[in-house]
Amino acid sequence: MKHLTIIVPDGENNLSSIVGTYKIFTRANAYWKEKSGKELFRIELAGVSKEIDFHEGLFTVRPHTHITAIAKTSLVIIPSLNHNFQSAVKENKLVIEWIEKQYKQGAEIASICTGAFMLASSGLLDGKSCSTHWAVADTFRAMFPKVNLQTDKLITDENGIYTNGGAYSFLNLVIYLVEKYYDRQTAIFCSKVFQIELDRQSQSEFTIFTGQKLHGDDMVQKAQAYIESKLEEKISVEALSSQFAVGRRNFDRRFIKATGNTPGEYAQRVKIESAKKAFETSRKTINEVMYDVGYSDVKAFREVFRKITGMSPLEYRSKYNKNALA
Repeated sequence: MKHLTIIVPDGENNLSSIVGTYKIFTRANAYWKEKSGKELFRIELAGVSKEIDFHEGLFTVRPHTHITAIAKTSLVIIPSLNHNFQSAVKENKLVIEWIEKQYKQGAEIASICTGAFMLASSGLLDGKSCSTHWAVADTFRAMFPKVNLQTDKLITDENGIYTNGGAYSFLNLVIYLVEKYYDRQTAIFCSKVFQIELDRQSQSEFTIFTGQKLHGDDMVQKAQAYIESKLEEKISVEALSSQFAVGRRNFDRRFIKATGNTPGEYAQRVKIESAKKAFETSRKTINEVMYDVGYSDVKAFREVFRKITGMSPLEYRSKYNKNALA
């Protein structure tokens, strides 16, 4: 029998991702037993404290066992943390060392939402792809520059390490893992019982782009402010770099290093974010919004919008603005 360890970290963390993971895997186990006569996983909650409080003591979790009592496991799941990441990493050094050791012994590791901060602290994500909640992307990049952060992705799967996007999208990761470890039929069963959409791969439509501003490069910050103030214009990167008396190649290099985007990509994301807000809150037509954010070619606007959000402008407006359809 395989062994599944659901981590219950010390400090503030997210109860729903622990309970949800436990419930879905328990149900998958029961379904598997009906089919094959035996359970696939022995499921244990493990931590370093006998009891951990949530929501100012309103809820309490008592892990099955201490982390050090598990010599070998097959799959480790790290739940979402609350937002004091540095404190969470300090409080859970023993857990992080244990996770690293288990991976080296052949275990697979999955992190939920901001649990990626614990996983990245182990060094196991260096040079690998990773997702986390889009709202903490800047902080994550600053803390872990060696990790290839991809916040558009809902799930990453690389070398036995899985990560996922934010909040309740952890349910999609758990269904993904159920299919990996059990089979497609069990994943479909669980998706129907818990009413979770199968095969969701992107969190793009939920992202609110604010731009990486925590980098300390004054020239790039001014360039960002300029791009954000000229939504209706088609910005020439050549003209922008000369405005700051910096060569084009050096300008691009500094901009990418600071923000994670090329100047062109950054301008696209700012424009599309503005378009999304217009579709959510106004009755403007697709063409009106397109002109407002500096596009004159419907096909080009549609392609960029879909690339960034995963949806067409019409699909996005229909989903997020019922009034526009009235």
